[in-house]
Amino acid sequence: MTKQRTAPRTNPAVRFVRLPEVMERTGLSRSTIYVRVAEGRFPKPVPLGARSVGWIESELDEWFSDRIAER
Repeated sequence: MTKQRTAPRTNPAVRFVRLPEVMERTGLSRSTIYVRVAEGRFPKPVPLGARSVGWIESELDEWFSDRIAER
């Protein structure tokens, strides 16, 4: 029997966050989020399908850290 080798993971797992959770975590409305995305002041969503998007959780965490550092 041959054992299969798996490549070591070099990147942590990516978690996508959908809009309702983004709204809850940020306290921002849907329209405010998309206005800030258009202005380049909020992470861009990633297309997940024909009619769905998600935000990369690590990018949101970085955005939170930047806001905290600005205060």
